Amino acid sequence: MSVGPNRLDNRVFLAPLSGISDVAFRRLARRFGAGLVVSEMVASGEFVKGCDASAMRAMRDGSGTHAVQLAGRDPKWMRQAAERLADLGVDIIDINMGCPAKKVVGGLSGSALMREPDLALRIVEATVAGAGDIPVTLKMRLGWDRASINAPELAARAEAAGVRMITVHGRTRADFYEGKADWPAIAAVRDAVAVPVVANGDLTDFHQLQPMLTSSRADAVMIGRGAQGRPWLPGLLVGRVGLKDLSAIRLSDLVEEHYDMMLAHYGLNVGVRHARKHLGWYLDRFGAGGVEPISAADRASVMAGREPAAIVACLRRLFGDARLSDVEPTFRHDLFRDAA
Repeated sequence: MSVGPNRLDNRVFLAPLSGISDVAFRRLARRFGAGLVVSEMVASGEFVKGCDASAMRAMRDGSGTHAVQLAGRDPKWMRQAAERLADLGVDIIDINMGCPAKKVVGGLSGSALMREPDLALRIVEATVAGAGDIPVTLKMRLGWDRASINAPELAARAEAAGVRMITVHGRTRADFYEGKADWPAIAAVRDAVAVPVVANGDLTDFHQLQPMLTSSRADAVMIGRGAQGRPWLPGLLVGRVGLKDLSAIRLSDLVEEHYDMMLAHYGLNVGVRHARKHLGWYLDRFGAGGVEPISAADRASVMAGREPAAIVACLRRLFGDARLSDVEPTFRHDLFRDAA
């Protein structure tokens, strides 16, 4: 599968996740075999104005296809941000029209743009113009609410304006993350366009992969919240890592590496705070895997701690010799018994 000149390794991608898919997380997901990783959302206006935090979100995470997601509602800023990203050598620019967060929608960006299809089209046109030869992709929801499903129409207009791939989360903005993602509804977008379509929403284990592809008729899938605390998940689902691979890696080693990368990227004070959500997800997976319960006191030591060495020591004591395969129950239950 290709997006413009970019030949992707496979068809299981890591979604852009605000505050989550930073350089460290993308680097790990890429190493485990994700076919494409996308940066967390970058506000176009702030990026053009030279905001350091925006520049950090857009940083390259290593070798391979570098995809950055832009957000905004001003075509001028979107074009200028795309121009700047093109000058920096990014490989793909993705437009955010799917984020349901109140802060983003309150600024009339993200999925709020699905209520303004004409403005959405102007944003697409401006971004494509600014990107030049760099392919532009689009991530959206089904619509604003169930009474205004317009993803197929908007996708067709975006394709005509030059978009090269479209990702659809199988919910409306009104759904937020409630209920189940409507994978069959994505098929209407597949019928409306010729460019690749990517299905997103609720993919968390191997059992769901084929039903998601079959019902959506999408060309690829994208994993979002299901990868929290599981940067190996995209590679696991596509078979780039298997039983032997996960069994060979200590959970404590991976978590410490992830933690160290975040501290190096953000600096000590900011890094300790940013890392807490990731450490919490690793603890949740360890506990949910039935390996050993985590006491409230131990969890507090990790989540409220300020001294990295003490936090790492606590994690190593808690995780012991547990391997990644120990916190992936569906994997242990023979789904990949012949893998690797």
